[in-house]
Amino acid sequence: MTPDLFLTAFVTLFVIIDPIGLVPLFVALTQGMSSAERRRIGFRAIAVGFFLLAAFGIAGESLLALIGIGMPAFRISGGMLLFLMAVDMLFERRSERREKQTATQPPDPSVFPLAMPLIAGPGALATMILLSSQNNGDPMAILTINVAMAAVLALSLILFRAGGLLERALGHTGIVVVTRLLGILLAALSVQFVLDGIRDLGLIGA
Repeated sequence: MTPDLFLTAFVTLFVIIDPIGLVPLFVALTQGMSSAERRRIGFRAIAVGFFLLAAFGIAGESLLALIGIGMPAFRISGGMLLFLMAVDMLFERRSERREKQTATQPPDPSVFPLAMPLIAGPGALATMILLSSQNNGDPMAILTINVAMAAVLALSLILFRAGGLLERALGHTGIVVVTRLLGILLAALSVQFVLDGIRDLGLIGA
C-alpha cells in the first residue's frame, strides 16, 4: 500500500465529501430522534455511500469504456465539475444547495439525501473513477484508494456521532472557514485533473 497514494486519495475524498460540512445537515435531518435512531441512520448512510463509491472505483472505468467515453475526456470533465464544486464551497453556495436538498427529506434520510447525493454525490463518484484510472486499474492501487475512502467515511461516522458537540465547538463561522479552506485545496486538485486529461490527449508535454 503506497503511503503517497493513500494520502492523495484520503485528502481528495475528504475535501469532496466534506464530513465537517455534513455534520450540521446530519443534525438537522435527525432532529428530534433518539441517539439509537441517529446511530442507525448514520451507519446505514455510510454503508450505502461506501457501496456506491467502491462500485464506481472498481467498475467505473469499464462502464465509461462501455458507453464510449475516453479517460482523457472524463478527467477533463471531472476536473471541471470538481472546480465548480470548489467555487460553490468558496462562496457558500454548496451549503445552501445541500440545505435545500434536505428540506423535503423522507422519514428515513439515510439513503436520500444522506448517502446520495450528500456522501456519494457526482463529485465523489467521479473522483473514485479518476483516482482509479490514474493508476491503470492496478489492484493494489484500487485497494489503497478504497481503504482511504473507507477511512474518510469512518471519520464521517465518528463526526456524525459527535455532531452536536462539533457543531457547538466550531459554530457557524468555524464551519464556513473550514469549508472555504477545503474549497481552495479542491480548486487546485481539480486543475491538476484537467491538466492530466489534456496531457493524455498529447496537447501539452509530459
